[in-house]
Amino acid sequence: MTKTQVAIIGSGNIGTDLMIKIMRLSKVLEMGAFVGVDPDSDGLKRAARMGVPITSDGIDGLVAMPEFADIRIVFDATSAGAHAKHDRILRQHGKRIIDLTPAAIGPYTVPAINGAANLDEPNVNMVTCGGQATIPMVAAVNRVSPVIYGEIVASIASKSAGPGTRANIDEFTETTSLAIEKVGGAKRGKAIIVLNPAEPPLIMRDTVYCLCGDADEDAVTASVEAMVEEVQSYVPGYRLKQKVQFERIGHNSPLRIPEMGGDFMGLKVSIFLEVEGAAHYLPAYAGNLDIMTSAALKTAERMVERLNAKVAA
Repeated sequence: MTKTQVAIIGSGNIGTDLMIKIMRLSKVLEMGAFVGVDPDSDGLKRAARMGVPITSDGIDGLVAMPEFADIRIVFDATSAGAHAKHDRILRQHGKRIIDLTPAAIGPYTVPAINGAANLDEPNVNMVTCGGQATIPMVAAVNRVSPVIYGEIVASIASKSAGPGTRANIDEFTETTSLAIEKVGGAKRGKAIIVLNPAEPPLIMRDTVYCLCGDADEDAVTASVEAMVEEVQSYVPGYRLKQKVQFERIGHNSPLRIPEMGGDFMGLKVSIFLEVEGAAHYLPAYAGNLDIMTSAALKTAERMVERLNAKVAA
């Protein structure tokens, strides 16, 4: 079977890890080009050693490459600011785009929730690492009892946060908060990211708080565990850190949430996660990168299956 040619823009941590995943794991994708702006970056040097066509001239260099004509899907692993330009140019050439920045030009896509819904879109957005890890849990609770408020805290090792991640902190919180609502189903969402400087570096940890109406605790637990299994199908290192925790908030001691403008009474669900990376490029503690690249890879493979099905029909 002929593989579909893809390109990656961004030769940093995320782009390099994604390149290695495609080359090692994918049966339907093939690296057609790897793009950066720093000719001395480790990612470009590694790609060259692995026989992948490279350019250090950014998007303009990609368009000028002879391989560009055969590329059908382009992953953007740069920054939210740069993505707007990339999106405009790539659409002019009819390329499909998978956006790993928080730019959110295309619809939010989390494979475990709405992975099949956006496959015909010219540009899909992979939200953020924190979003990929936590929004499935909000959705799992929401399908049992409507989530009134969903709050997530993503803690990642400082060493796993490269320049692109650090430049996009504001976009991270905004994009993740909106996706908690639009994809996770919460009426109101809030996101916090913590860059943990601990040595040795700690694995990615995520905490999810959901406030919802009264619900059967066993049903919520079953829904959460089923969703964990779904995410594990493409991110093996994704797991619950401990059992799902419940607290019933009564009228005698309501929670006051300023963002919601009132008191809350009902069920509080607390979910604690950790994400261990596959260590394809970076150490296993960088689960925040692994879940992003794994989700993007899963989305691209589904996109190819969809394109091939259309051709066959």
